[in-house]
Amino acid sequence: MYAIFQKELSSFFNSLIAYMVMAVFLLVVGLIVWVFPDSNILDYGYADLASFFYLTPYLFLFVIPAITMRSFSEEVRMGTIELLLTKPITIWELVLGKFMANWLLVLLTIFPTLIFVYSVYQLGNPVGNLDLAAVAGGYIGLVLLSGCMVAMGIFASTLNENQIVGFVLTVLLVFFWFIGLGAIAQLFNSGFMAQLLSYMALDAQYQSVGKGLVEAGSVVYQLSLIVLFLYFTVQRVATLKR
Repeated sequence: MYAIFQKELSSFFNSLIAYMVMAVFLLVVGLIVWVFPDSNILDYGYADLASFFYLTPYLFLFVIPAITMRSFSEEVRMGTIELLLTKPITIWELVLGKFMANWLLVLLTIFPTLIFVYSVYQLGNPVGNLDLAAVAGGYIGLVLLSGCMVAMGIFASTLNENQIVGFVLTVLLVFFWFIGLGAIAQLFNSGFMAQLLSYMALDAQYQSVGKGLVEAGSVVYQLSLIVLFLYFTVQRVATLKR
């Protein structure tokens, strides 16, 4: 698994994809936090990173598909998937290696935003007037949310050898799970189905963790969702092996 993990990371950093995605993400996030009206901290007047944690998931809807779209589609297009499947590794090890590499790349993209936390911490009046529990909850929420989206993206990349198709499928899948389920739940107004769909929506799970209340149920649900889509990916790759 480590060899796959290392190979995947090397392929990212040997191309412009990783650098472009990271640069665009950090640029847009920086503009949101410090420049754009109605969202920048300086105009808001409070030592708060609410705009960052609110808008970052919506950037994930496009950033993560751009990262994961080539995971398996490129292997299928280049014909190297057959070579990988003949290696002395299990399909689970192959899938986990690719998943962990993609997830790490997303986390490395998020990591530089910690400078925002330090900046806002220093800008507080008095210095340090920042709800660090809410900030920690927000980052834990981003880590879990990104893991779910990466797992969906890895699965979507097995469905077609075209990277663009993989990108579009991932956008649709993560959009449905992040926003769509909650929207469908509102159609039921109330009742068991409305509560179930609302709970399943990643938007609701993210907001719950982002309040600084890291509930075990929310963490278990998101980790289970990751495992579910990795299982789907393994089953799909198994069909490519036949």
